[in-house]
Amino acid sequence: MIKSHLQVYQSSTSRYSSSPLFRVPEVCSSTGNVQEWTAITYQQFSDDVERYARYWSKVLRERGIPRRSVIGLWLSGLTYIDCIHIYGMSRAGYTPQMFSLRLPNPDVVYELLRKADAKALVYDSCFESVLSGCSIPAYQALKTRNIESVHEELEEIGPVQNENDAAFIFHTSGSTSGSPKLVPCSYRWLNTVVQKSNFLTRPRNPDRQDVTVFIGSMSHIAQTFMFLGTLQHGSCVIQPTKMPYTSEELIDMIHRCGLNRLNAFGSWLGMHLKNSRQDPKLLSLLIGLDDVLYSGLAISREEEQWAIKNGIRIRNLFGSTEVGGMLISGGHEKNPALLQRLPGVAYEFVPISSGNTEVVHQSSAALYELVILAHSPDCPDVSLRGADGHLHTGDLFQEVTPGWYVSRGRDDDWIKSETSLRCDTKAIEDNARAMCGGLIAECVVVGSGRPSPVMFIEPTGADMDHDKLKKEIIRKTRQFHSRRYLHERITSPNMVVVVPRGTLPRTATKGNIRRKAVEEAFASDLDRIFGRSI
Repeated sequence: MIKSHLQVYQSSTSRYSSSPLFRVPEVCSSTGNVQEWTAITYQQFSDDVERYARYWSKVLRERGIPRRSVIGLWLSGLTYIDCIHIYGMSRAGYTPQMFSLRLPNPDVVYELLRKADAKALVYDSCFESVLSGCSIPAYQALKTRNIESVHEELEEIGPVQNENDAAFIFHTSGSTSGSPKLVPCSYRWLNTVVQKSNFLTRPRNPDRQDVTVFIGSMSHIAQTFMFLGTLQHGSCVIQPTKMPYTSEELIDMIHRCGLNRLNAFGSWLGMHLKNSRQDPKLLSLLIGLDDVLYSGLAISREEEQWAIKNGIRIRNLFGSTEVGGMLISGGHEKNPALLQRLPGVAYEFVPISSGNTEVVHQSSAALYELVILAHSPDCPDVSLRGADGHLHTGDLFQEVTPGWYVSRGRDDDWIKSETSLRCDTKAIEDNARAMCGGLIAECVVVGSGRPSPVMFIEPTGADMDHDKLKKEIIRKTRQFHSRRYLHERITSPNMVVVVPRGTLPRTATKGNIRRKAVEEAFASDLDRIFGRSI
């Protein structure tokens, strides 16, 4: 039977009514320190969701907007108030279309709203000044859980009537042709997320409540995925003060909130692992956790092996916006870093040709592309699939032993940022060449695991003034970058590095610039640009 997120919500809030579901920080305004981690129970969450649902149902009904309509939610997704907006809008009978604050261009948001046939927009107050061009009703998001109760009838939560209806609409985390793609999430697809998250978040000790922490924004699929697991097992999730949170705050969450399962993007986990090498107390706490699950961006093999050797229960969840979690590590007896399929899916690993010099230099072993077959329950909407009906992920793997894999990068020009969101480097390079052809002899965009991309330039002339060249490149490409996610933009001369002709590493045969080799050769320069190493 198809199970929706609302059925999970209803069952869990009834079953675990008195248990804490959220821990939210009360921050001292003068010091910035967390004075208290306030508990919000399952029952309080249910009361808030129902109150928000009635409120928004009344507002939209009075505007003549029928239920089942798509409603845009342009929110940070990082606060408790955001969570009750999202679940409240679903509970009211509407389909949330999620936007995060990392997509700040209103023109792109309006285009995506039109493509989804959205009937209204609820937005974070920080966008108040840029919403003059919105052609549909727009409402500022509420700022507190304490709103006036209204008398508005809600539909009962029942079985899913049409498994192909959209429960949510997300967006790809990177832009294609100047805009993200819509990712409609049907109830059939969402049912697999419910099953996967149940499997991945099952408590090690059923007699103790698990406590975890936000992995990211509820406006993206990762935290939506993990939150469904939290609900199903009666667990608790902590809202940190910021993303990424410091190792000091992680220690505080372990001590004062009882955090025993850490979910984090790879780049952020890498920071805590690095700090634990110098801090025996932090290392001891990480070793004591029941689960350390990371996703998005891979950590280095050396870092992962060090964590395993030191007794940290580390697992890698390989996933994407379009599919959710796909592969998980931690189950192989001899090598816990190897990945295997999650249960209940239908995938194929298809051999690729050796013509891709960007990835083949990593290994002489056979490489396989992960393909999500059309009949797999987590295969996304047909608009995202290939002509053969399958989803070709572009993710490459080596099969180490039958059924067990190790990731070997991607078969395209996309990289993942520090927040594990995707960025099309080729699109940036193509735009730079088109707009700055007389200035640029060659360029490459890098920034895997960094807050934003960086462009390396070989100029056409050896005597060019580098500072003037960088400013001119930024000026000529400004319009292109204004439409992109924050993590995809190059908007400062500091994000442009000029090097002499012939400096950038190239392949021996075709002379193509090797993106990964540039990352490695100029790692110290990237560290200086961002003021730290990862």
